[in-house]
Amino acid sequence: KIEFDLNGILSQLLFSRILYPGSKREAFYTMSKYLETPKVELHHFYRALAVLSKESTLIQSQLYKNSQKVRPRNNRILYYDCTNFFFEIEEEDELRKYGKSKENRPNPIVQMGLFMDGDGVPLAFDLSQGSTNEQTTLKPLERKLLDDFSMSKFVVCTDAGLSSTANRKFNNIQGRAFITTQSIKKLKKHLKNWALNPTGWKLCGSHSKTEYSLEEIDQLDNNKLIFYKERWILEDELEQRLIITYSLKYKKYQEKIRERQVTRAQTIIDSGQQLKKSKNPNDVRRFIKQTHVTKNGEIADKQQIGLDEAVISKEAQYDGFYGVCTNLEDSVEKIIKVNHNRWEIEETFRIMKSEFEARPVYLSREDRIHAHFITCFVSMMMFRLLEQRLPENYTYGEIIETLREMNFYRVDGEGFIPIYTRTNLTDDLHQQSGFRTDYQIIPQKELKKIFKETKSGKITTK
Repeated sequence: KIEFDLNGILSQLLFSRILYPGSKREAFYTMSKYLETPKVELHHFYRALAVLSKESTLIQSQLYKNSQKVRPRNNRILYYDCTNFFFEIEEEDELRKYGKSKENRPNPIVQMGLFMDGDGVPLAFDLSQGSTNEQTTLKPLERKLLDDFSMSKFVVCTDAGLSSTANRKFNNIQGRAFITTQSIKKLKKHLKNWALNPTGWKLCGSHSKTEYSLEEIDQLDNNKLIFYKERWILEDELEQRLIITYSLKYKKYQEKIRERQVTRAQTIIDSGQQLKKSKNPNDVRRFIKQTHVTKNGEIADKQQIGLDEAVISKEAQYDGFYGVCTNLEDSVEKIIKVNHNRWEIEETFRIMKSEFEARPVYLSREDRIHAHFITCFVSMMMFRLLEQRLPENYTYGEIIETLREMNFYRVDGEGFIPIYTRTNLTDDLHQQSGFRTDYQIIPQKELKKIFKETKSGKITTK
């Protein structure tokens, strides 16, 4: 019953999100930048958003199915994380709620939960109210993977903020498994003492049973080596494997970060500015101590502020240590590698927010907001698939800028002349596309043939 070119509009929304991110209105008025332009009106764009929102689950499940024809999906390992997007409004509504913003913005937010496959390609997403506890968002979206994506056996990898006991138990049945970051600070006292104990460390990747002490590891002074200790624990009726790793590289990294924060804390002290209460556990003001009494115990006329050496020392004891919990019996090296690759989902969110300008969002209707994030999700999926099919490790910035510059000059009655510079990247893009546009003038007839083949799926890529 749709009387407008939905495919053409969706194409424009996706291309614009990658190349010229902006509002839906901007996407309409920049259609002339492309060789193929759908015959639609601006109001058709907004009507299309309602359709996309309604069919969100179908779109995502079909994308997963069809994408496997482009590249086999690594659905054995799944990464899950949450982020949020702010809106330039003051009042809350049913979806946009005040919550803890990742950008520390004082605006209502919408929360996005995202599953990514083991190769870094987006798999499925969902939206929730900005005030929702992110730990409760995993199971509903995972059930969609089980029901609508026909997926069953996989390993879910999350960070500590999403590793509730309920989520771990949910992925401890029916062939599913979990790998999650474990905060050492939040371990029970006897487990924390075991984790920080200076003895009993083994070298990752070595079949030797030799054990090392932290003193011996520090003397080796090798940043490439990772040491570990492990044990099975029973917590809340859930048996899981606790792995603690230690490396000099991570220790030096944490020391460097804390030194910078202590320097910033000292700058605040030296400035004499009024000390505000810290709401963020990572705020540098946690290293500042306020004293309201004199040495004799009397109330001081002025408060004394200085560095809290006790807090600094307490945090330093965790330098170099990292905790992971899992129900898998795979090698420590394999589990560490899987957990390390969580950085890709964080990079996906960063690209979505920066290069794709997914926020701030100016739409107000809930269905249009959802459709906006569908276009962001699909664009990100397309971009990741293209990125991984290219033979070289180009940066996302290089790929996007090259695509923007691949322009043509129209010669009436003859065709189109490429006016971009041929590079290794343009050669690789042409090879993956199955056609070339950089050799000579492209007759209108030939261009129409290319358009037709790209829609039919007949083009064979290498």
